[in-house]
Amino acid sequence: MSDSLRRVAVIGAGAMGTGIAQVTAMAGWPTALTDARPAALAAARDTIAAQLAGAVDRDKLTREESALVLERTTTPDTVAETCAGADLIIEAVVEDLAVKREVVAEAARHAAPGALVASNTSSLSIAAIAEAVPLPERCVGLHFFNPVHIMKLVEIVVHEGVTEGTRAEAVGLVRAMGKEPIVVRDSPGFASSRLGIALGMEAIRMVEQQVATAEDIDKAMELGYKHPMGPLRLTDLVGLDVRLKIAEYLHETLGGAHFEPPDLLRRMVAEGRLGKKTGIGFYDWS
Repeated sequence: MSDSLRRVAVIGAGAMGTGIAQVTAMAGWPTALTDARPAALAAARDTIAAQLAGAVDRDKLTREESALVLERTTTPDTVAETCAGADLIIEAVVEDLAVKREVVAEAARHAAPGALVASNTSSLSIAAIAEAVPLPERCVGLHFFNPVHIMKLVEIVVHEGVTEGTRAEAVGLVRAMGKEPIVVRDSPGFASSRLGIALGMEAIRMVEQQVATAEDIDKAMELGYKHPMGPLRLTDLVGLDVRLKIAEYLHETLGGAHFEPPDLLRRMVAEGRLGKKTGIGFYDWS
C-alpha cells in the first residue's frame, strides 16, 4: 500500500504521536494528527515546526521540503475527521488496553475500508487490541522509539491472525518511512521492551543497593557495552511512571524477579519524580 497510501491518521499527540506524524508526513503522505487535548495539538504543531527548522539549519532538509511537510500535516479536532478516508491508522495514546481498544474501534469506523490499523504500544497484546476492529487480520503493532524522527528502529508486532500480506505491507510502510523494521511475535513486552525493562529494573536495583551512582551505571553501559544511552537516563526520558506500568505488566504476565519493579522506582513515582517531564528523576533536568 505504500505506493498508493492516500492518508495517514495518527491518534495521540504526545511525544510519540507527534514524532510519528512528522515521519509519515516526511515520507510524503498527507497526515492528520489528533488528540483529545487542544493544548497537546498546539504543542505538537510547534514541536514539528521546530524540528523541521532544525533539520533545515543542519542542511538535512531544504526550506521548500520543510514547508511541504508542514503543509501535509493537519491537526483536526476529532477522531472522525482525522480518520476519514485514512488508509493507515496509528494509535499512540496512553498505555492502557481499554483506552486503546476504544480508540481503534472508533478510528476504524471512519477509516477507508480495509485500512491498516496499528498500535504504538510498547508491551500490550496486539491480539487483544485487534479484537476491537472489524478486520483483526489488518491490525499490527508498530512500536516506534523516542525520538521518533531520529531513531531508526520500528518493531512490527504480528499476532496469529495477521495475514502474510499485512505483514509484508507493514514492513514496506516502515521502510518507506526511512526506518528499519524487525518483526516479532505478539508476546508480552515483544523483544525491545522485554530486554529493556529487564536491564532498566536491574539498573534501578543497583542504585537502590548503592552499588554505584546512576551516572556511573549508565557510563558502564555506554562505554563498556556501546549503548548509546544508559538505562537510567533512558528511564528518565521515557518516564518513570511509564516504565513502572510496563514492568508491572511484564511481571504479572511473564513472572520472574528480573521484571519486578524495585521499591525505589515505586517510591520515586509516588513522589512525582518521573524524569525529564517533571524535571527530576535519576537526573536533574531543571
